[in-house]
Amino acid sequence: GCFVFKPATKKRRLSEKTAHDFRSRSDDSEDTGLRFVTCQSLWNQIKSETQQIQENLNKQLLDNLVSFLNRSHSEFREKTTEWTCRMKFREIPTAALVLGVNVTDHDLTFRGVSDVLQDNITPYIALLEAKDCPGIKNLMQKLMGQLMNCDIDVDSLEDEDYVQVSQNRIRCSMSSLISWYESVTKKTDSETPSKKRNSSSRHWQSPPVVVIFKDMESFTTKVLQDFIVISSQHIRELPLVLIFGIATSPMIIHRLLPHSVSSLLCIELFQSLSCKEHLSTIIDKLLLTSQFPFKLGEKVLQVLINIFLYHDFSVQNFIKGFQLCIVEHFYSQPLSVLCCQLVDVKKRVNSLSHDQCENIRRLPSFRRYVEKQVSEKQIALLTNDNFLKEETEKLLEDLHVYHENYVSVLRCLHVFTSSLPKYPLGKQIRELHCACLENRVWETEEYESSLQLARMLNKTDLVTMLQQCVEILMSSSGKEFDKTIEKLKEFLTQFQNLEEASQERDVSISSQKELQKKTDLYHLQKTLLELKESRRSKKLTKFEMLRFEVVDYIDSLVRKYLVPASDRTLHEVVYFNAATVLRGHLNAAPRTALHTALNNPHWYLKNQALKCDGGGISNKAPDICIVYKLHLECGRLINLVDWLEAFSTVVMAAEEPNADAASSDQVDDIIHARFIRAVSELELLGFIKPSKQKTDHVARLTWGGC
Repeated sequence: GCFVFKPATKKRRLSEKTAHDFRSRSDDSEDTGLRFVTCQSLWNQIKSETQQIQENLNKQLLDNLVSFLNRSHSEFREKTTEWTCRMKFREIPTAALVLGVNVTDHDLTFRGVSDVLQDNITPYIALLEAKDCPGIKNLMQKLMGQLMNCDIDVDSLEDEDYVQVSQNRIRCSMSSLISWYESVTKKTDSETPSKKRNSSSRHWQSPPVVVIFKDMESFTTKVLQDFIVISSQHIRELPLVLIFGIATSPMIIHRLLPHSVSSLLCIELFQSLSCKEHLSTIIDKLLLTSQFPFKLGEKVLQVLINIFLYHDFSVQNFIKGFQLCIVEHFYSQPLSVLCCQLVDVKKRVNSLSHDQCENIRRLPSFRRYVEKQVSEKQIALLTNDNFLKEETEKLLEDLHVYHENYVSVLRCLHVFTSSLPKYPLGKQIRELHCACLENRVWETEEYESSLQLARMLNKTDLVTMLQQCVEILMSSSGKEFDKTIEKLKEFLTQFQNLEEASQERDVSISSQKELQKKTDLYHLQKTLLELKESRRSKKLTKFEMLRFEVVDYIDSLVRKYLVPASDRTLHEVVYFNAATVLRGHLNAAPRTALHTALNNPHWYLKNQALKCDGGGISNKAPDICIVYKLHLECGRLINLVDWLEAFSTVVMAAEEPNADAASSDQVDDIIHARFIRAVSELELLGFIKPSKQKTDHVARLTWGGC
């Protein structure tokens, strides 16, 4: 069954009013310009950092591709024995580039591949998409058009086999392509030595022609077969290299191409970085750092991660969602002007107006902070703006220090949790980060389970983890970890000097192996209980006592530094927590948006003439809006004649002198045409369809409210 639940009118109006307040709040603020500049500057820094991260992640893949082309081209250029042998079989060097199912990120990768190849190897690169190549003729037109740097209108050339290059028309064939390649390479060889030296510094002599199939799975089998067979027959004259962009599996090559065709390809496989690893790196560099003052709340981060994991695996869409969070935060939060680097905090705080000070006093976190102070300080914070500014500056500095310490201790905790035989708190650091943001992580059952598992680690694992923690804390910008580093080094010294009896060490190792073998929860809990009972009956060894001490010390660091951000004063300034707003932007509701646009065009057009109260119909509204609101009043079948008369009545309502002249049997031709067009648009949108029961009726297709 299909059940429709209409929301309460009062609740809907309240949500509309809230959204309207968000739209107008920024316009009324006195520091809108400064907030916009701060938002733009922050996003430019994040965008630059993101591009650098992506270049670093793709560097290995691009280097391997360059090496592959280098080998293929050197064989062609030197006419080696291997090349001669390959030519007997007419094999084409082919790179199978497996990029994963995150298709929306492929354009960025191919753009990077094209730029690297053009800068270092060859200027002759063509990027082909299946939608532009329905046939071999279209493929050759597109290929030659890109290689010869001329614009090709595929529609206009649909019945032609020629491309227009300068004043000449060249036939789209492989022989023409070979003739063109020989002419441009001879022209390069005939240049002066100085020009040739400059050219060879960027491109090779007789550079290869690289053809990139961006979405190989979408190409028709016949197009690929024809192109490969034709190209293999001319591989002696044209140094062609193919790159297949694959989203699924390399086996798709053998599914699309028969053996007689795939045997013409000399395929080498290249695997790009996993999109999950890519996302983890992005989160690590953008969120788990004190470099950028803007932060995401737990629910907001979870929305973005869920969209990534359950919808598209697109890192680019995650970054766009992150950008949307920045814009929404600076747009809707008046105090986002204070979301800046630490060096600018003092200047921004001192320039706060009285209204902005009142906004600070209204923050829930600040009100909790005031309630904890003595009465004299409470009065000063609530009445004295200068004292409030001084206190705000200190609180923002404390918040910055909190972020520095939080990130360092979070990484240390992740070192321990990621090395356990089970992952109660998750294997990825982003999962641990979400758990710490959500609530006090040390109060959760998952954290307690992690501590119990950590208390059974062997000496080698513990020493390795402690060394990693020392490196993390030493590289941290936090200034509070000097004593912590000394304590961890002291633990390392004690482990080095510790000599355990072989029998006791074997017991610890065997218990660790037993935990790794029994992966289900029942056996794991049973093993933990047995170990707990065995410890009660025997005296702890020195190693076990030291291991307990290490785990307890890490636990104390967690309780001190991994306090949820929501417990910090003024966290609203730098944290974006409006998950509902973000979900409304990213999780599209086209039916609701369409109903709102047609039923209340003033919501989007902001034209006061379109505003009508009480469910009335304005004659100033677009024709499709008038027709839509009239159709909501009808039943399953709508009489077109009655519908036209009602439309005419609404449209002619403002024209009083001609109101009497208009009748049901004499409708103005212009109004009739407008009505037909509006009804056709409704049919196109799927609201109505022609009825076979009655010729002058249409059937309504949608029911219920939005």
